Amino acid sequence: MASRDPRWVLKDRPSFALITGLVLTGICALVSFSFDVLNGEPVQFFIALTLALAPVPLLLAAVLALDRMEPEPRSNLIFAFAWGAGVAVLVAGVVNSLNLHYIMDTVRLSEDNARNIAATFGAPVVEETMKGLVLIGLLRFRRAELDGPTDGIIYASMVGLGFAMSENVSYYLAALNSESGVKGLAVTVVLRGILSPLAHPLFSSMIGVGVAYAAQRSGSERVFYILAGWSGAMVLHGLWNGLASYGGFPGLVVAYLTLLVVLIVLIGVVFKDRRRIVALIQRYLPPYEPTKLVNEADIYMLSAFSRRRQARQWAKAHGGKRGLLAMRDYQLAATELGLLHERAARHMVDEQTFHEEQRALLECMSTAKADFPVPSVHAGSVARGTPPPGYAPGAPG
Repeated sequence: MASRDPRWVLKDRPSFALITGLVLTGICALVSFSFDVLNGEPVQFFIALTLALAPVPLLLAAVLALDRMEPEPRSNLIFAFAWGAGVAVLVAGVVNSLNLHYIMDTVRLSEDNARNIAATFGAPVVEETMKGLVLIGLLRFRRAELDGPTDGIIYASMVGLGFAMSENVSYYLAALNSESGVKGLAVTVVLRGILSPLAHPLFSSMIGVGVAYAAQRSGSERVFYILAGWSGAMVLHGLWNGLASYGGFPGLVVAYLTLLVVLIVLIGVVFKDRRRIVALIQRYLPPYEPTKLVNEADIYMLSAFSRRRQARQWAKAHGGKRGLLAMRDYQLAATELGLLHERAARHMVDEQTFHEEQRALLECMSTAKADFPVPSVHAGSVARGTPPPGYAPGAPG
């Protein structure tokens, strides 16, 4: 019997540090929102907050849909979102305001011109730095969670969505209090909430990809990837703000087309990363066949999203929620096992850590397999290693 629950290796339990961090980010979010309340009436603030929150569930679903092969711990994802919505927005808002006043007082420009300069050259540096800090924190304290560029994109998107949500409250409130009133609010909601809701996640994803590549390397090469990602995020953000500020309608068209190209490229990166993870499963799991915890049918099932989904549907149909949970645990533990071997091959984990996590993952797989629903009519064939009907159609043997 294991000395502790082997599911610890799946890393989905909140720690004291996480709870403390969430409290800090929550306080920062409240302070940031208090500034918004002071800039308008409470009713206007709640209207702006509601409009900013409205698209968040759909956007979160879109981002998390990319994270199905090896889902990241929910606690980490929540913290990344909270950091963006609280700490990053508050600090960036204060620094951006100071920069704006400095430009107005020093260069003696009009407020509109000063805002355009600050938005194009100052805000990208400040905002991408604040959002990127959470990714540097992951690299420093949760390096093992950054298994590839997909993970970097997911975490960067979460912090970007949190930042955009809080920032939109300020923009919507300012539009509502302007001379245009409701009309100005409608235009702002369309531009920020409908046409460019993924702008901040795309900016930050440049840092996420850089940090993820840095996590797979050591020495000065890591610094290069981090700086490259950071520079890409700031340039993309500055280009977006500059085109919106100085380019008029043609500038907006170019800005949106640029973001579309970046989005397509990042989706391509995610699909390529999925193929890499499948290759790891197919390379590192076959040697475990003598343990009876994995066979050709299991590897076949694990090698495609459609077959993973089919296996979960089969488990739920025959074993209810318990069967579904067992299948999810098995799929995640088996995937993590392949990634663990890759980290060991890259010398990212020492031998003791490798064996400890390997043992825990195998125990997870064993516990999960024991809870797989096996109809009595197929018990004999399953004991011989033949997959039951519906488990992985088309699988070998």
